[in-house]
Amino acid sequence: MAGERSLLLGVGISAIGIGMYVPFSLVFFHHVTGLSFALVGVVLTVTGLAGLAVMPWAGSAVDRFGARRVSLLLHAVRAAGFALYPLADSLPAFAAVALVTALADRSFPVVQQSLIGEVARGSSRDRLQASIRALQNAGMGAGALIVSGVLALWGTAAFTHTAWGNAVAFALAGLLVARVKPVRDVATGSAGRPPAGYRMVWADRPFLGLTAANFLTALGYSALSVLFPLYIATWLNGPDSLTGAAFTVNTVLCAGAGVLIASRVRRSGARRTHSAALGALLFAAAFAGQIVLGTVRPGPTATLIALLVIVVVYTIGELVHSPSGGALSVSAAPEAVRGRYLATYQLSYSLASALAPSLFTALLSVDGRLPWAVLTVAALGAALALTRLERRLPAEAVYATPPAAAASPTPAPAPAIQAPATPGTPIPRESVAGAARVGLRSRSLVFSHPSEELS
Repeated sequence: MAGERSLLLGVGISAIGIGMYVPFSLVFFHHVTGLSFALVGVVLTVTGLAGLAVMPWAGSAVDRFGARRVSLLLHAVRAAGFALYPLADSLPAFAAVALVTALADRSFPVVQQSLIGEVARGSSRDRLQASIRALQNAGMGAGALIVSGVLALWGTAAFTHTAWGNAVAFALAGLLVARVKPVRDVATGSAGRPPAGYRMVWADRPFLGLTAANFLTALGYSALSVLFPLYIATWLNGPDSLTGAAFTVNTVLCAGAGVLIASRVRRSGARRTHSAALGALLFAAAFAGQIVLGTVRPGPTATLIALLVIVVVYTIGELVHSPSGGALSVSAAPEAVRGRYLATYQLSYSLASALAPSLFTALLSVDGRLPWAVLTVAALGAALALTRLERRLPAEAVYATPPAAAASPTPAPAPAIQAPATPGTPIPRESVAGAARVGLRSRSLVFSHPSEELS
C-alpha cells in the first residue's frame, strides 16, 4: 500500500519514544519537573481520566477530517508536550501540559486504528495490525534500553534530554505519517460531513456485542502487567526477577514472532471471528494454568518453568487475537463513521485498564486463584460471544477475503428487492452475499435514516 514503509517506520520511532518514559513514568516526570512523586501521580491520574472523556470527540474528528489529519495533529501535540515538560516546573504548568498530552495519548489508539482502515483493505489490515504490534513492542523495548543506558552514563539529570528526545521522536513519526496516502471506498466517496453520529453506533447491536466481547478479552490483556507481579509476590512467594523474566519473554515473542504467527493464521483462511476466539481460548488455557500452579505450588525450579510455559501460551494467544480482533473491529465499522465506531470499541480497552487494578487486588485478597478463575470465565465468554456474533456481522469483517469475491469472477445476480437507483447514488458497501449473511442489515449509510444525522 502507498506509504506503508513510512507508516511502519513512524510507528517504530514513536514506540521508542513511548518506551523511553512509560516504564519510568513517575520517576521520569518527577525528575523532569522537580515536583514530588505524590503530585505527579495525582496529576497523571486526573489527566488520564480526562483523556478517556475526550475519546468520543476524537472519533467524531476522525469522521469529519480523516484519520490521517487527526493523526498528524496528535503527533504534533505530543511532540510539543514533551518539549515543554522540562519547562513546566510548577504544578499548574505541569498539569496544563500533562492534560493536553494525555488527551492526545488517549485519543491516539482510536486514530491509529481508523488510519489502518483508511490505508488498507482486506487481509492487508490483518497484516498491518500484526506488523504495527510487533514494531510497538520492539520499539518500546528499545526505548526502555536506551533510557537505562543513558541513566547509567549520566544519571537522573538525563531525563530532561530524554524528554526532548521524545519530542523529536514524535515529530519524526508525524512527518513519516504525512507520507501515507488514504484509500477511500467508492461507496462513501470523498471525505465530508458524515451522515450519522453516535446514535447509529448505539443502535448497532452486533457491533456493541463485539465491543463487549473485547472488554472481556481486554481484562486478560491487563493481567500480565497488573495481576502477574502481585500474584508472584503474594501467592507464590516468588522473587521479583520472575516478573522481569515473564515480561522479557512476552516482549521478545511479540516483537520476533508476532508477524510470523499472524501470517500463518491469515494464510490458513480462518475467519477473523474464529481466530480471535482461538486467541481468547489460549488466554483461558493460560489463566487455568495459573490456577493449577497456584494450587500445586511446586518448588522454585518447577515454578519458573511452569510460569514461562504459561507466559508463552498467553503471548501466543495475544498474537493470534490482536491482529484478527483489530481488523474485525475496523472492518465491521462503516467507513464514513469509522472514527465513532472505533472510539466506542477502544473504550472497552480503556475501561478494562481502569477496572483491572481494583478488581484484581480485591479478588486476590480473598484467594490468589480467584482472579485467574474470573479471567478464565471471561475469556471463555469472549470466545463464545465471537462465534455467536459471526452471522450478524458483515461478511467483509468476518472474512479477510469475502467468499463471494473469491468464489467466482462473474458478477452476482441483482437482489430481488432493491432500492431504486438514481444517478450519483453510492453503491451499498455490502455485496449481495454479504447482505444475505447479515440478514439484509442496512449497514450501508445509503439507507441511514435522516433522523440519525447529527450536527
